[in-house]
Amino acid sequence: MKIMIRRSPDTGLSIYVPKKDLEEPIVESEHETLWGGWIKIANGWVLTLPEMAADTRLPITVNARKHGDEEES
Repeated sequence: MKIMIRRSPDTGLSIYVPKKDLEEPIVESEHETLWGGWIKIANGWVLTLPEMAADTRLPITVNARKHGDEEES
């Protein structure tokens, strides 16, 4: 699924899922740089992010895979 990741002064890192009109803060991540691991967002979803350079600029739109929901890839 396509998601947008951005950084805001109020909530820190958050994602936006246009298809679901969903915006949630990132509450946990496998790697400090985000990329190439999983993230957990406030609603409980766990998403796998693609490998990217640690200094990738935000906001950015990427393809992420939701754990436990293979049809959403």
